[in-house]
Amino acid sequence: MSYATITALNVYPVKSCRGIPLDKATLEMSGVKGDRRWLVINESGRFMTQRELPRLALIVPRLTERGGLSLTAPGMPTLDLWVEIDAPVLRVTIFSYQCVALDAGSKAAEWLSHFLARPVRLVRFDPRVPRPIDPRLWKGDVDAHIEFPDCFPLMILSQASLEDLNSRLQSPLPMNRFRPNVVLDGCEPYEEDRILELRDGALRLQMGRPCTRCTITTTDQLTGEASSAEPLTTLKTYRWSTELRGLMFGQYAVIAGGIGSHLYVGQRMEIVHK
Repeated sequence: MSYATITALNVYPVKSCRGIPLDKATLEMSGVKGDRRWLVINESGRFMTQRELPRLALIVPRLTERGGLSLTAPGMPTLDLWVEIDAPVLRVTIFSYQCVALDAGSKAAEWLSHFLARPVRLVRFDPRVPRPIDPRLWKGDVDAHIEFPDCFPLMILSQASLEDLNSRLQSPLPMNRFRPNVVLDGCEPYEEDRILELRDGALRLQMGRPCTRCTITTTDQLTGEASSAEPLTTLKTYRWSTELRGLMFGQYAVIAGGIGSHLYVGQRMEIVHK
């Protein structure tokens, strides 16, 4: 029997904005409580990320009481938000998925549009309209939903995988380039690819599929600037998946048991291999 230890937890309240480190995270069906609950969209309702707007990395969110949100960014006043459940709804597109979301209002739109230098709006996930995982991506028997992540509730990455990648790079990269929810130690490099589940009593995190990487990994999360084509150039030499047509680094996961329980830094998780 083998084990891994959680060494870091992160929540990303606004998709593609700065992550918040946590000591303890509450698990919901959709992942870490509050994760990717808010989303920046363009004038046509399409989701915006650091792929198009790397300056999103400079926006620092903070979750406030009763589901509110506070945003700060360089040169900007603090923006405090609360969206009522009866707020106007807007149609939103995330890749091929279409749904409705709650509009955060003109004050948020003006604040973000000014900082990002293009017309955008902010929306909040509408809890009345669940978003199931795309059945083309998830064929497991666990009933799993998400809010505004790309495709799965959790993204898990091991410290050993990052260390192996960094040994191949001229300039090592920090973990925040890969925006994981859960960081594991005690694994071999890329062992997360071979894990079926992580368990701690009734808590079960079941791996879903590899996370394929995009240009967001080339953006410095502290400056909002892309400095090179790394790590994608190096990952392409040894982590290319013909089946997924992408560069694998980390694993997506669903909560297969223990919804409502907590993950915490220092937690020891039993590894069940495939």
